[in-house]
Amino acid sequence: MQITLNNPLDMHLHLREGDLLKAVLPFSATPFSAAVVMPNLNTPLSTPALALEYQEQIAALAPHFKPLVALYLNDQLNKASLQEAKDKGLFLLKLYPKNATTNSAQGVRDILSPRMLEILEIAENLGFILCVHAESAGFVLEREFEFHPTIHTLAKTFKNLKIILEHMSDKRSIALLEQYPNLYATLTLHHLALNLDALAGGTLAPHLFCKPLLKTPKDQQALLELALKAHAKVSFGSDSAPHLVGSKHACSCAAGVFSAPLLLSGLCTLFDKHNALEHLQNFVSTNAMRIYGLKDLPQKSITLERKPPNLPNSILNGQLIIPHFMPLEWRIKSH
Repeated sequence: MQITLNNPLDMHLHLREGDLLKAVLPFSATPFSAAVVMPNLNTPLSTPALALEYQEQIAALAPHFKPLVALYLNDQLNKASLQEAKDKGLFLLKLYPKNATTNSAQGVRDILSPRMLEILEIAENLGFILCVHAESAGFVLEREFEFHPTIHTLAKTFKNLKIILEHMSDKRSIALLEQYPNLYATLTLHHLALNLDALAGGTLAPHLFCKPLLKTPKDQQALLELALKAHAKVSFGSDSAPHLVGSKHACSCAAGVFSAPLLLSGLCTLFDKHNALEHLQNFVSTNAMRIYGLKDLPQKSITLERKPPNLPNSILNGQLIIPHFMPLEWRIKSH
């Protein structure tokens, strides 16, 4: 049994820097046509120049893959810098609440401040898309829900601004998608395949620690139902986030699941298990093309066959672990 996916897209991806970038990039650049690449590097991509330099670096390493680099939202942006970004092909802004996740210390402290609302109005008028890490600083299982008032305000205030609720993890967020025409979401493989038991139900699994946290079985099931029918308001975004063993096994365990090597195999396995393979193309490509208005992407057709893959357990001399968090029954067919 086989399935061919045309132009797979990953709408939320972390690629890091230096040797780590070079090591992890092929896992995404080979099977995917394009990806939305996150800007929370050690030096955040807070200016158009920094974002464009990083985008060009990735493109040079992977010429048949289109990196859609997001600009790190900050209060130093203005009409001139946003116009420059748009003129040079950048169209995504990433909103990190301050200290919400990895490398977000320079994130936004007061999202609804007059200055930030002014920047978002400019972004709306220029046709940017706002990608949001939608979490409060409250109790860890309630952070996405507690962020809802901010989403309500943004969606109502900027009705012509497309807003992406990234890595949606809480079933209570689904109602927001139905309420606001300009609100969309990405879903990760790990939030669809796992719940909190996988992280902490037995021995602690640091490589499955992420933000937003894995939630309850009811949350997992509700998100899975959206994905399996390729709901028009959602698209696939892996939030694959590599961290070296030292930072995952430290007391201050870094948040992020490095899922890139598993993604298409895992999605095929999951959709096949639920007899929903006919909807996978929409979930992994077609919906995103429409939501983000994507054109002129590298053309790829990826064929997978129903056979278990043979994936490595680690790379970078064992310094980057690949967490095999689900049984895999599909693999990318070699040519």
